[in-house]
Amino acid sequence: MALEIERRFLVRSDAWRSSAGPGQALRQGYLAASAEGVTVRMRLRGMKEAWLTLKAAADAVGLIRHEFEYPIPVADAEALWDLAPHRLEKVRHQLDCPGGDWVVDCFQGENAPLVLAEVELASAQVDLVIPPWCGQEITGESRWSNAVLSQHPIQAWPLEDRCRFGWV
Repeated sequence: MALEIERRFLVRSDAWRSSAGPGQALRQGYLAASAEGVTVRMRLRGMKEAWLTLKAAADAVGLIRHEFEYPIPVADAEALWDLAPHRLEKVRHQLDCPGGDWVVDCFQGENAPLVLAEVELASAQVDLVIPPWCGQEITGESRWSNAVLSQHPIQAWPLEDRCRFGWV
């Protein structure tokens, strides 16, 4: 069974850019989501690659999830994008950082100017060195999941919440 072990952080500065590769445009359409955290998503990377992904919680804290990902034809993904009731767009940067596979996602549209960092780990017991540009850890906080952000983008959050994070 495929498992994803991932920690997530708000990003508090642009210092990550010195370790970043070129950005990759991603479009994600959420076809189904349950209150229990099961999601079905299609993802397009540019106009060249596409996947269908199913995710479900595998622990109580949100660190470990079941993840099943299947390549699909780009034309099918475009059709699913049109059918998806909830969508988001972002630019993903791969990072050259120790401790795991780090990425930074710069959200666009109604989720701009949100910037999140994620690190995929080989084990939940890894002693992770968190880079200084990472801010608050948001692992397991559903409000920050891509599926929830596609339904409740940060530009629709109460003004007080947006001000607290400096997005106004």
